Amino acid sequence: MAILAGQESRLLIGGKLVAGSLGTFPTVNPATEETLGVAADASAGDMDAAIEAARRAFDDTDWSTDVELRVRCIRQLQQVMRDHIEELRALTIAEVGAPRMLTASAQLEGPVEDLSFCANTAESFQWTTDLGIASPMGMKSQRTIAREAIGVVGAITPWNFPHQINLAKIGPALAAGNTLVLKPAPDTPWAAAVLGELIAEHTDFPAGVINIITSSDHGVGALLSTDPRVDMVSFTGSTATGRAVMSDGAATLKKVFLELGGKSAFLVLDDADLAGACSMSAFTVSMHAGQGCALTTRLVVPRKRYGEAVDSAAATMRGLKPGDPTKPGTICGPVISARQRDRIQGYLDSAINEGGTFACGGGRPADRDTGFFIEPTVIAGLDNNAKVAREEIFGPVLTVIAHDGDDDAVRIANDSPYGLSGTVFSADEQRAAGIAARMRVGTVNINGGVWYSADMPFGGYKQSGIGREMGLAGFEEYLETKAIATLAK
Repeated sequence: MAILAGQESRLLIGGKLVAGSLGTFPTVNPATEETLGVAADASAGDMDAAIEAARRAFDDTDWSTDVELRVRCIRQLQQVMRDHIEELRALTIAEVGAPRMLTASAQLEGPVEDLSFCANTAESFQWTTDLGIASPMGMKSQRTIAREAIGVVGAITPWNFPHQINLAKIGPALAAGNTLVLKPAPDTPWAAAVLGELIAEHTDFPAGVINIITSSDHGVGALLSTDPRVDMVSFTGSTATGRAVMSDGAATLKKVFLELGGKSAFLVLDDADLAGACSMSAFTVSMHAGQGCALTTRLVVPRKRYGEAVDSAAATMRGLKPGDPTKPGTICGPVISARQRDRIQGYLDSAINEGGTFACGGGRPADRDTGFFIEPTVIAGLDNNAKVAREEIFGPVLTVIAHDGDDDAVRIANDSPYGLSGTVFSADEQRAAGIAARMRVGTVNINGGVWYSADMPFGGYKQSGIGREMGLAGFEEYLETKAIATLAK
């Protein structure tokens, strides 16, 4: 059976697929500007019902203690996504604007396969730890540590990598025994809503364990942060919104996981293959039109070879022209919306106003009248104080900054309110490792090493977030720790 029949998606509340109380809202193809169809538009009342369903499923069923059931349901979800992978691929390219090549990895197939890690972890996890007998305060006691689900989780997700981020929350949260309400970004409602359809029709998830609420109103998602029935909010998005989530959650002291923005640095040391490093930096920032929070958007290079570095990066970017995401060879597709395209253009204009220059790019491609496209752009002539070096742009924009040696490179990398990711290139791996150790970031790649993997934790320092997603650390974010002492005879 085809998914999203009639080009209309529904909400998943309490195990049932239902219409939104506010009708529907459109979802748009960012490459063509055509309306793909509509998604259910949820009200505050719909969100209330979803939270209540999740609360009942946690409090009144054995979901939180039945590991076998949880593992079976997660594996069912994984298999049905595999069964529909080509339909999901077409949906992802159309709604997200994701280049086809990326759907074979982090945009689709990778996250689906990563669900195995969640199921396997739940199966093998040591839910209780025996600490043996001791006599604190003279009382002989048998001590046990139990790890238990937190409760109801509210998951709020962005539009840039919807499958990866949705599943990176759904998988571990449910595997750990929680129930969940998912609120995706209004820009990509179908990527989430289709999960509701697959879950309702092809899995054994009990009613209310997972609920999916699409809405055109960001305020509906914000209700997850304020509602006392929600025990934890897991949020991925901008740092500004993350602050609001944390503030709203403070009233009930709920746990908050935040994966936020980045302005990551790509450090090229003076012994590195400069052309190769700069080319890789430019390629990376151009993928998916630069719409990745961990992308290294500041290229920090030796001052004596600054011109050469700019030329190398620009040469690569000129060859990565924005293209049709349905084509197998496309690297740089559209950005998600006209609003986002205009936002990026504002940053490009600010670079010129501050005295920078464009080594390539700088605006909308002349050969595309439709679609939300921005040319891959290299900005030269600015230092780390420029707006484009301080703020997250979320577009295919690379700012090249000069450094005066290793210490200065580290200083520049760390001179940011963010601390999500970083890269170091050097001919000397030990030297590079020493630099990596000094970078105040959550992930570092050395000479092109890949840290993205289901078993690797992901998250940031400073204003890039709180907590870790993925890996064992990400699984444990969704658990409470209980200490139990039984008087021993």
